Amino acid sequence: MEGYELPAEEKIMITHELLNQEYKPLRLDPRRSHMHELISTMLSHRTNHKDEEQAFYTMMERFGDWEGVMNAPFDDLADAISTTRYPGQKVPQIQETLRIIKEERGEFSIDFLEQMPVEEAIAGLTRLPGVGLKTATLVLLFNFKKPVLPVDTHVFRVSQRVGLIGAKVTANKAHDILLDMLPKDAVVLFNFHKHLLKHGQQICTWSYPRCEKCVLNGICNYYNQVRAKGIDKAA
Repeated sequence: MEGYELPAEEKIMITHELLNQEYKPLRLDPRRSHMHELISTMLSHRTNHKDEEQAFYTMMERFGDWEGVMNAPFDDLADAISTTRYPGQKVPQIQETLRIIKEERGEFSIDFLEQMPVEEAIAGLTRLPGVGLKTATLVLLFNFKKPVLPVDTHVFRVSQRVGLIGAKVTANKAHDILLDMLPKDAVVLFNFHKHLLKHGQQICTWSYPRCEKCVLNGICNYYNQVRAKGIDKAA
């Protein structure tokens, strides 16, 4: 049996091991406060990291704190986060999310998620406007070390090309499929997410993936069934 013909359950652990060797294991330590992570992740939708960070710090500089952001005039807040994509959509989502958290918790804090079971925590976050499964799982994994797996566009693309998920699987469904095949260990899931993200940005890019430099090409469906046969335009 060729490497790329292995069952997905075997390929996923080989993928994890090879990318761990390529990019080195990472520690799972929160990079920013819980509320910062939540709101910044909302800002990051369809926006690169640099522009997301600029928007966040401009917003906080202009309005001072979460209360100020929540009560800011629409146009002023939209201008503050204008480095992000679709700021007009994000303004009401961010402000309503802040209102809900303040009204229900009496403060701008999501620390209560620490003690919640995973499914309950996901449900609590995804009912907030502008918070989908990717945002919820990212916050829960990065900040609370919950055993969940954020599936962004890079994780999704690499997983499909390697053959860990099928061609018709949705991003939300991919979360469940991939999670079921991986150890329920937050550090493993964090490294799997971060390494596939980096690999998708640097090697397995959307256009013209650099298959010749890819450590996964021995088990990759795309490489063995498309690129190696000269079928795609990048060959």
